[in-house]
Amino acid sequence: MSASDVLAMNDGKRARAKAANRQSILDAGRIVFARIGYDATTVRDIIRETNLAAGTFYNYFKSKEEVFEAISTESTRRFRPILRQVRENSNDFEGFIEGAYRAFFQFIANENKEAISAGGAHTAMLGIRVDTPEMKAVFDEIRNDVETMLPEDLGSSLDTEYLTAAAIGIAREVGDHMLQRRPADVDGATHFATTLMLSAMSGFFAKR
Repeated sequence: MSASDVLAMNDGKRARAKAANRQSILDAGRIVFARIGYDATTVRDIIRETNLAAGTFYNYFKSKEEVFEAISTESTRRFRPILRQVRENSNDFEGFIEGAYRAFFQFIANENKEAISAGGAHTAMLGIRVDTPEMKAVFDEIRNDVETMLPEDLGSSLDTEYLTAAAIGIAREVGDHMLQRRPADVDGATHFATTLMLSAMSGFFAKR
């Protein structure tokens, strides 16, 4: 084996070790945030959940806020293909709204399954940091979906940016409360959020 091969192998090992350390911190952060809540969590709590030294943590993140943002971004990135599948399977606006809410509530229930089973606190990791580039991309995707799914005569009379913000706001609030229930009631949350959203829009549909 040549010296360059050895060097490349060592670089590969270091890269894998770095990726593993970073993922270990994210996994620990997800567990601790869900168990005791974001506000109560400290960097020390996250470090205790890993096998890493404190100095190693600070090689990757400066604060719990950075950990939380990374988790939120990672969760959002994994949710986007699920939302895309809902879009492809929806035939109309009502079906899209119900499918999107169900997919979101099921996703965060799965994300927090360990904390829920342990009777811990709650936090919907997806969507809390709405100012991240990943979440902004999701917002734009949903707005585009809404514009596509709405009847043409309604789409021109509604502010789809406000409508998308309202839909996401309902998902976040209902999702947080759903996670506080034992067990997490995905069906109930989906029915409530869908009914609330479509009822709020009933006046617009009636004017058609």
